[in-house]
Amino acid sequence: MNLSCQPNDFRVPVSGKTAKPLQLTNLPTGIDKLYKSKKDYRERMDEFTEELHDLQRILYAHGRYALLLIFQGMDTAGKDGAIRHVMSGVNPQGCQVHSFKQPSHEELAHDYLWRTTKRLPMRGHIGIFNRSYYEEVLIVKAMPGVLAAQSLPDGYAEQDQFWPDRYRDIVQFEDYLHRNGTRVLKFFLHVSKEEQRQRLLSRAEEADKHWKISAADLKSRAQWDDFQKVYAECLQNTSHGLAPWYCVPADDKRNARLIISHIIIETLRGLPLAYPKPDEKQLAEVKRVREVLQDEESGK
Repeated sequence: MNLSCQPNDFRVPVSGKTAKPLQLTNLPTGIDKLYKSKKDYRERMDEFTEELHDLQRILYAHGRYALLLIFQGMDTAGKDGAIRHVMSGVNPQGCQVHSFKQPSHEELAHDYLWRTTKRLPMRGHIGIFNRSYYEEVLIVKAMPGVLAAQSLPDGYAEQDQFWPDRYRDIVQFEDYLHRNGTRVLKFFLHVSKEEQRQRLLSRAEEADKHWKISAADLKSRAQWDDFQKVYAECLQNTSHGLAPWYCVPADDKRNARLIISHIIIETLRGLPLAYPKPDEKQLAEVKRVREVLQDEESGK
């Protein structure tokens, strides 16, 4: 099933050196509904889920490509729900989800890409990063105190080139992944400040959501403008042809899930995937197995 919108409608353009700074306020957090009713939404998601299930089977059998899905966004943007709903039909044997929280002492003792690199999907698999190495140019940039814990070489973090270096590191890393068969899709779930307020209030008022509340929610909300700025800088500096960012309007969670599903499926459709063709040895084994089983049937 297709939608009335296309993946490129949400793709963050590749910026040149002279491009004007990206403003998230110019990108929508909401669009017209892509579904007619709750029933229509479920039917659309069911069709997407079925096709994604089929494409994942071929991806797994083909074994030459991997898919890395990166989800970023402000608190309450709907990352967890999007992952749960969009990926509900995939085989868990070929799909792994990793959430990256505060780094451990061991992780801080390595370079900032180390902890995510060792969790990259193998060929044939889908890997999902709920937050990712992009935290290193987001929360670390918005909260300078976090950077002090990384024990970097003296004076490096104070250099003007520090953040451009990190952006370049990430872009080159993703280029490397692409050349080696891993397709990287990056989703920024773009939610409005008012919608975030409503969702946080819902967590505070509904008992079964209290477990989601923490003091950090209000702390990061108080820095809303700072986070919007670093997100805009990140998207502008790291959206590139081989690993684009998609700025997904996320005020309507159902819309967001349909958009994400559509982009994933279009990406997999674009890969030269096929079930492996058996060689002569395999065909001989198949023939032998079939004959043995047929003989068993005739011998009953």
